[in-house]
Amino acid sequence: MNLRVLLLSAAALLSACQNMPEPYAPPEQRQPFENFRPYRISRVVNMADGDVDSHIVSGITQISGGSWRWAEQRPTVRLTVRSVEHLKYTIDFTIAGTTFDQTGPVTVSFFVNDHQIGSQRYTAQGNQHFETPVPDGLVEANKEVTVAAEIDKLFTPPEGGPRLGFILTRMGLTQE
Repeated sequence: MNLRVLLLSAAALLSACQNMPEPYAPPEQRQPFENFRPYRISRVVNMADGDVDSHIVSGITQISGGSWRWAEQRPTVRLTVRSVEHLKYTIDFTIAGTTFDQTGPVTVSFFVNDHQIGSQRYTAQGNQHFETPVPDGLVEANKEVTVAAEIDKLFTPPEGGPRLGFILTRMGLTQE
């Protein structure tokens, strides 16, 4: 019996001696959702955003490439800004080769709350970026703002359908 107690004691001691894993750093902490922005008020409307339709006022078709949509003559979006300090109108768009072949050079005018704040003549197809300061007094904090762009010439598809201006990627207001 003495031998049995000795063996049980040895087994208990051996089972109590186990190797602990090496210490390691905790995993990187992440937001619960990839695009989760619970308190952000939209200032720039990306055509790839899941809620883009809630910001569109007019002039933007459902014809889409995922991250862009076709714009008609005057695409307009609605958004709200918290602060009116140092606002800049910003837009990213593309003048497609197919449309440019038909229209030639085009002029695009840019608007905030129906006030023209700039215009630019484009003499070549391709990706475009336009940015300009928003004059004081055009936008009020925490109130809806309309942001628009208007092209002077439209492309008419030979197969019919809506007349098209340019490919819109994003449009809105940013802060400097």
